[in-house]
Amino acid sequence: MTRTAYRPTPEELAAAQDTTIPDVVAPGLRVLFCGINPGLWSGATGRHFARPGNRFWPALHLSGFTPRRLGPDEQQELLALGLGITNVVARTTAKAAELTPEEYRVGGAELVARVERLRPRALAVLGIGAYRTAFARPKAVVGPQQHVIGGTRVWVLPNPSGLNAHYSLDGIAAEFRTLREAVADGDGPGPT
Repeated sequence: MTRTAYRPTPEELAAAQDTTIPDVVAPGLRVLFCGINPGLWSGATGRHFARPGNRFWPALHLSGFTPRRLGPDEQQELLALGLGITNVVARTTAKAAELTPEEYRVGGAELVARVERLRPRALAVLGIGAYRTAFARPKAVVGPQQHVIGGTRVWVLPNPSGLNAHYSLDGIAAEFRTLREAVADGDGPGPT
């Protein structure tokens, strides 16, 4: 089945600057995926990882988190799978480079409060730079972290943006799969 994705106009994209979109969350998720911040395409559509070329949705499926490839318009279906989406910084921008270190630090503190309230089994921050800045962990690497928030294990995964040339889709999916297998095996602390 082929879906035709909604394409915001240039005016809608411009109007999305500095807006926010709702998180897709619930208490006790298996994994709470955390983007850096929503892009303008997401701001205009109200959907996470909405820009064509973003590899979040394909990687989620290729890693085995979803039984089929979902699209941004199906983001609410993640909740039934024990998955959710939030962001380090809520403000939409054209590029993550527009965010300040202070926004990352404040966003990190707000993320900790959100995780403590929702108690997911794992928090997966999608972007090593965002994690390093938000949590003052300049030497962090992709993968599981020693950092735990309450009973929630923290992972850092590659940023799925099409602009991230360091990882192919298969490479991103492999990192997602490692997290999925660890959560399925009960690796690390988490809510019971």
